[in-house]
Amino acid sequence: MNDVTPAPRRARVRAPELVGKGGWLNTGGQQYTLADLRGRIVVLDFWTFCCINCLHVLDELRELEQQHSDTVVIIGVHSPKFVHEAEHQAVVDAVERYGVHHPVLDDPELATWKQYAVRAWPTLVVIDPEGYVVAQHAGEGHAHAIETLVTELEAEHAAKGTLRRGDGPYVAPEPVATDLRFPGKVIALPGGNLLVSDTTRHQLVELAPDGETVVRRIGGDGVFNEPQGLALLPGGKVAVADTVHHAIRTYDPESGRIELVAGTGKQWWQGSPTSGPALGVALSSPWDLAWFGGRLWIAMAGVHQLWTYDPETGTVEVAAGTTNEGLVDGPAADAWFAQPSGLSAAGDRLWIADSETSALRWIEQDADGGTAAGAVVHTAVGTGLFDFGHRDGDAEQALLQHPLGVTALPDGSVAVSDTYNHALRRYDPATGEVTTLATDLREPSDAVLVGDDIVVVESARHRLTRLRLPDEAVRVESVAHRTQRAATDVAPGKLRVDVVFQAPAGQKLDVRYGPSTRLLVSATPPELLLDGDGAGTDLFRDVVLNPEVTEGVLHVSAMAASCDDDPANEYPACHVHQQDWGVPVRVTDEGTARLPLVLAGMDG
Repeated sequence: MNDVTPAPRRARVRAPELVGKGGWLNTGGQQYTLADLRGRIVVLDFWTFCCINCLHVLDELRELEQQHSDTVVIIGVHSPKFVHEAEHQAVVDAVERYGVHHPVLDDPELATWKQYAVRAWPTLVVIDPEGYVVAQHAGEGHAHAIETLVTELEAEHAAKGTLRRGDGPYVAPEPVATDLRFPGKVIALPGGNLLVSDTTRHQLVELAPDGETVVRRIGGDGVFNEPQGLALLPGGKVAVADTVHHAIRTYDPESGRIELVAGTGKQWWQGSPTSGPALGVALSSPWDLAWFGGRLWIAMAGVHQLWTYDPETGTVEVAAGTTNEGLVDGPAADAWFAQPSGLSAAGDRLWIADSETSALRWIEQDADGGTAAGAVVHTAVGTGLFDFGHRDGDAEQALLQHPLGVTALPDGSVAVSDTYNHALRRYDPATGEVTTLATDLREPSDAVLVGDDIVVVESARHRLTRLRLPDEAVRVESVAHRTQRAATDVAPGKLRVDVVFQAPAGQKLDVRYGPSTRLLVSATPPELLLDGDGAGTDLFRDVVLNPEVTEGVLHVSAMAASCDDDPANEYPACHVHQQDWGVPVRVTDEGTARLPLVLAGMDG
């Protein structure tokens, strides 16, 4: 008699068809249906190019894409958050900018997103060779679990005769010859030349003062990976945010020497050190840099924080932010950011372009000239994750759209590279007014003052554009937007928030050093929750909704750590899975009393 309990049958749901009004990219013009992909293991990556977590997942999937190229087809389903991201050419640009080497379905109306009941960027869905959904994962850190599942599916369907091996549908686009390709940031060097991070080509480019003539190229040999921010340091070296390498390097324009000064080359995860020797602490997608208060400040976009690097002591530490994504002002240690992507120092203020909240913010030095725990974060423009647009006037009602750069001006005002509005905006702290300085700038990502001119990085036009700072603002028609996602109807009173997490095959939750899961719940407006907000260690929470508040957003952040389940291995490999959800809800008597959010697995 066989006493072995058979493995549970994997849950399967027929995969909905792939629909996208924008059509297919990276396929040589070929349009695909799921039937065309039958016999292959399909991984759908629901992403949007503004989202740093989505960019992390693109990198996580590259190894899987290479190792299983004859059985796995990864399809990026581009599902926009911002209005600009629904433009087809913007998606075309993003696919090249971020080196996406698989087919992409442009879904500007979120049709496929809705069919798959996706709630968050990024979300990964695995479809087996027979066309059934077998797993769903939200957030980062799932590559190992998907690789394990793919290996199981290969064996299972090879045995059944339903696996089809061969070349995939990816067709690389033709390369385009330009001096720069999606440049990110720019600084002026002491001698008058300009230094640009040529992001997509993984190099720096020094240009003559005309902003066009190439003097030299630095890198391009693997030393940089999508570099972004640049900052001139005391002594003449340039600090470089080596974004995808999760590192800070210095470049000496005199000698040409490049040196690693911060980061381990690995991405920071929850539970990792947040201070210490700079070469021993992991970073996460540093996006911009600024010298301020005797230290190098780092816009750590990957974890929604500001960090600092002290060259004197060779150490790094968190300076502001909690890793929670959102817009919360107050003491630096308690503030929330959302992909800070631009920095500019001016006197006792450090200005911050907080991209995902479409906000302009600042932090002040304290009375001693430092920025200790007593420092305070303020917001000049912006209200949160879901409101954006192009509206001038009083800063309290003005709107931006995913700004990536900020530049302090001599009169005390600041210029904002309002990236998704294709505009250069200005905020004047003296009057509290926001104006538009220039329009028709294709995805401006940074700017630098050169004499009486301002030189703008037009990232999607692959060039620098020199503008005379205007005396008068440009008049534009006001436009306001909200992120368009269908609200979930929920009942007033008790609501069970249920994060679904199933440890991948061969793994178990890591409880060696205490709880291996974390759940944080909050709401916008805060009055939406009568009870149940805050942090805990269970992946479920009974919250109480206020019947007097008819709509809002539930913010849920979940983390789970799993390790290889092998008693003989004293040091098992461990993996962190994490995701933040912002779920629009509508409170109605006909609503549900349970809100399932899939971190990994399938909701039973």
